[in-house]
Amino acid sequence: MSGVRVRDQELLRLGMTLPGFVERGRVIASLPSLGLLTIAGCTPSHWEVVYREADEAPEVEGRYDLVAISSLSARILEAYALADRLRAAGTKVVLGGLHVSALPREAMAHADAVVQGEGEAVWPTLLRDLEEGSLRPLYSSFDPSNRAFRIEDAPIPRYDLLDPSRYNRLPLQTTRGCPLDCSFCAASRLISPYRRKPIERIRREMEAILAIWPRPFIELADDNTFVDKRWGKELSRLLAAYPVRWFTETDLSVAADEELLDLLADSGCAQLLIGLESARRESLRGVDGRDWKHSRWEEYAEKIGRIQSRGISVNGCFVLGFDGDDAGVFERTREFVREIGLAEVQVTILTPFPGTALYDQMEREGRLLSPVYWDRCTLFDLTFRPSGMGVDELERGFRNLMVELYGAEEVARRKRLFRGCVRAARRR
Repeated sequence: MSGVRVRDQELLRLGMTLPGFVERGRVIASLPSLGLLTIAGCTPSHWEVVYREADEAPEVEGRYDLVAISSLSARILEAYALADRLRAAGTKVVLGGLHVSALPREAMAHADAVVQGEGEAVWPTLLRDLEEGSLRPLYSSFDPSNRAFRIEDAPIPRYDLLDPSRYNRLPLQTTRGCPLDCSFCAASRLISPYRRKPIERIRREMEAILAIWPRPFIELADDNTFVDKRWGKELSRLLAAYPVRWFTETDLSVAADEELLDLLADSGCAQLLIGLESARRESLRGVDGRDWKHSRWEEYAEKIGRIQSRGISVNGCFVLGFDGDDAGVFERTREFVREIGLAEVQVTILTPFPGTALYDQMEREGRLLSPVYWDRCTLFDLTFRPSGMGVDELERGFRNLMVELYGAEEVARRKRLFRGCVRAARRR
């Protein structure tokens, strides 16, 4: 259960009229759950498996022996409600995903079993227990009694269960985790440390995608794809062998390797999403464990220009509401986006997701606006008391910034800038 969610009614109303916001929302909403497709891949052949999106839930009720549901925090209450209905109809339910991994005890109230961490590590055991009538309430990949899961043993996701006409892109995971350890990110803390898949395994997954979609657009479901530059070059050479366009998330260090940038351009890379986080250098202090982003703030414009000159657009992500932010951060962000020449931009509100270091901090300091705010974990709704401005001030400033950055004129300006950057590079 994914897709863009907004609880703030004024922002929701505004968002439906902003071309840039609507476009990104459609992209996010049209992406199947790679986690569910992956556990389908390690399901024994004597099980019949189907994949359904949440809006197809009525078709599921009362028809299956077991239903596995994966959900992010923003839709976890919907997931719980669906699980409750299914169980009332006599269907066994398993819940998993980032939110469930952070709060397994909460999820247990709505499920016959809960999966914490990496599903592949426990799914075969869970199914065996179900067949033997001994299903347990919790299956955790963090349990020391479980053999450590090796990413090279990951099954091929069951892409064949999808109707490709329903989606505008398909997910493919090449790495897990990220070594930067940002305080607001749950991925490495709740799932796994940084690991790479073998290139040959990725090749097999690509072939599975191409079997259902001859010329796909692929979104790499990675937190930071190009931590390892040597391995990243191998990946780029692999992708270049296929008729694909693709998108991924990484960090700014990718711009330091000219060979890698050339390979990315040749491989069909359309866009890199890079967490720049803040237009104010001081707001970046303490955001990640090594202050890596704080130390590289002055490099943003030069590095972004280097990437975009290859015809690869940079979607720069900014987070509003850090302790170093005051009311001036909104105007500064608007100006900064222009100064560094971004082709695309994503602005969100700082969100203390359960399981993150940020959540622990906000809970400890008594700054959470509500003890249970999961449906507001949308990245666009405020869930805590900021330190540098009032709640209303942050919400109002964020709405105004969204209007400025995602309006038709500003979206068109960024597209013109990007095209100009590419043309200038080709003339050199």
